[in-house]
Amino acid sequence: MRLITMIAALLCMTLIVPAPASSAEDATTLARGRITTKKGTRQVRHVRPPADSPQAAKPALPPVPPTPVAAPTPPAPVATPPPPQPVAVPVPPPSAPAPPTTASIPPPVDPNAIVAGDARLAGDDRRTRLIVDLAGPTAGLKFQAFTLANPYRVVLDLPQINFTLPADIGKKGRGLVQAWRFGLIAAGKSRVVLDLAGPATVDKAFVLDALDDQPARLVLDLVKSDPATFMQALAAAKQAAVKNAEPTAPATPPPPEAPAAPQGGPPLVVIDPGHGGIDTGALTRDGQQEKDIVLGFARRLAAKLEASGHYRAMLTRSDDSFVSLAGRVDFARANHAALFISIHADTLPDPFGVRGATIYTLSDTASDEESARYAEQENRSDLISGVDLSSESNDVADILIDLTRRETKAFSNRFARVLIDQFRSAATLNKNPHRSAGFRVLKASDIPSVLLELGYLSNSKDLELLTSVEWQEKTTIAVTVAVDSFFAAKAGEKAEVN
Repeated sequence: MRLITMIAALLCMTLIVPAPASSAEDATTLARGRITTKKGTRQVRHVRPPADSPQAAKPALPPVPPTPVAAPTPPAPVATPPPPQPVAVPVPPPSAPAPPTTASIPPPVDPNAIVAGDARLAGDDRRTRLIVDLAGPTAGLKFQAFTLANPYRVVLDLPQINFTLPADIGKKGRGLVQAWRFGLIAAGKSRVVLDLAGPATVDKAFVLDALDDQPARLVLDLVKSDPATFMQALAAAKQAAVKNAEPTAPATPPPPEAPAAPQGGPPLVVIDPGHGGIDTGALTRDGQQEKDIVLGFARRLAAKLEASGHYRAMLTRSDDSFVSLAGRVDFARANHAALFISIHADTLPDPFGVRGATIYTLSDTASDEESARYAEQENRSDLISGVDLSSESNDVADILIDLTRRETKAFSNRFARVLIDQFRSAATLNKNPHRSAGFRVLKASDIPSVLLELGYLSNSKDLELLTSVEWQEKTTIAVTVAVDSFFAAKAGEKAEVN
């Protein structure tokens, strides 16, 4: 042990030399990065001085046997930077690919399709510009830009476009634009709707052709206005639209004739998947959309009802298209539905563990503040899609509050109670599972109607269930059993009367 200690001391002594006084030598050796100083001594790590230096003439130091401990790790070459650590670079999962950038828009799969690959807002509260980068056959692209009031909006109607933009890209506005959204409004027709911070007018709207490595661009310029000027421009635009309409086309097309009520046969249940197209509905944290989740559930429920052989089932929408709230009600009435079930899911910004299914029925006064909030949120669907509600009549609302509609409301409440009983064994219910408010989609005065809120997309447990095939299978069976019970009770009452 003493021998090892002596050898270690000898090695340390051979590595320590007095610090030379030559400043020139200091500059040379420090520039090479071979000598470090510490309190007047230099610790040399196998440094051999140049042959022409004064130190080279001195007697050579005794050779130092190399040891693994004393051998330094050779420095990395300066010209080759260390590779970046993989954990520092966020990589999106395969199911959620990164959105394309302005300079790189993926080519459309359909050669005749137009793809919107990127978009952005620029400007301030006096002038604001929306720019949408396009790929595909944009030559001769025709579109229409117009404004709507109450609230202030600008609408762009376009041919069908494949939007590959992030779903939340328009949540934050800039300048004159509070927020904006996009999507399919009808077959072969897309729409962009901009919510304005105040009155504004469309100054320019045009398409720039692709040039060199720059994509084609749709450009919309807005300028600040005032309420009076905005309304004057809106009225003038409506008059011009009527004047420019083709003489052979009637100003208001006659409504389609409703099919005759079926004589006998199984009753019709209309299932209404909420939202659709430009109206995404609620969003999950990872970008899943309510409109897709409820459409999948509605399709499964319709298949169950049809397979029973006791009912006919129809969907208000069978794909990702927008249907107005009034259009959903009109669809049910035109087809003489015996029951109307609207399928939705909710989300809360600060959920506090709120979860579970809720069944809503119509009432002129909301049963609680949460129901009033939810009804107001769902009733904004038409505003979100850019529907002009200024000419909508209030007669429907007046009829619905009429006491003569009590029978329909009573049947709606009855079905809601039966549905809650069946759902209790198949799914988690909200602590207050039966609520009511003034939902516009439930305002068919002669059709028992309920809104089934499957759960909260803001709750991780609810979201896991709502997207589970097993859960959807159980709950659609529960709804089918509830429908059976509802119509069986009605048939029994009818038999007693006869």
